[in-house]
Amino acid sequence: MRRTIYLVGGGGHCVSAIDVIEQEDKYKIGGILDLPEKVGQKVLGYEIIGDDSQIKKYARTDNYFLITMGHIKTSKKRRQLAEMISAFGGRLATIISPSAYVSKHSRVGEGTIVGHSSNISAGVSVGINCIINTKAVIEHNVRLGDYCHISTGAVLNGESRLENGVFLGSNSMVRQDVRIGEGSVIGAGVSVFNDLPSRSYLKFPRQIFYPEDNQK
Repeated sequence: MRRTIYLVGGGGHCVSAIDVIEQEDKYKIGGILDLPEKVGQKVLGYEIIGDDSQIKKYARTDNYFLITMGHIKTSKKRRQLAEMISAFGGRLATIISPSAYVSKHSRVGEGTIVGHSSNISAGVSVGINCIINTKAVIEHNVRLGDYCHISTGAVLNGESRLENGVFLGSNSMVRQDVRIGEGSVIGAGVSVFNDLPSRSYLKFPRQIFYPEDNQK
């Protein structure tokens, strides 16, 4: 019997998540929680039935949740929502597309979604509440912290390490054995060849921007 799942966030990432949930066919979608002004609207036919304040109402032992808002500048909001769900006794689902390859020798944390045609190789550890988007490739023995967002077509080569809250843009590449610090943002199409400290902003190849640069 399929369990009921409630989605938190009704934007673009929600659209992608719904498609994966439908394809996996392990959960039935009970509704979406988003901003109060969006209540009554629909996303792919599923109604926005309330806002974040309704999480407590639906956090029953037989219900699950998935955070379906993307990584907006930082992972802070996704983290806050996960903590709220946990505080009310809710459970987070792990969603894996049937077209994804996930090695039996890997580990995927709760609340994580693994998108269509992505590849998670042997020895990989993916933290909680991560987004692994369409056609992302995560090679052997990679370690991903919690709340990471790996965008479409990104490639993480073997033994690389991403700390909590790292964002990798579409078609980016991380060289083998490279470590990327917490909260870093790697832009689309960027290749990372060296270790990066926490909260690095790498928007163009071999050019690093730190938060204070954006304030000048």
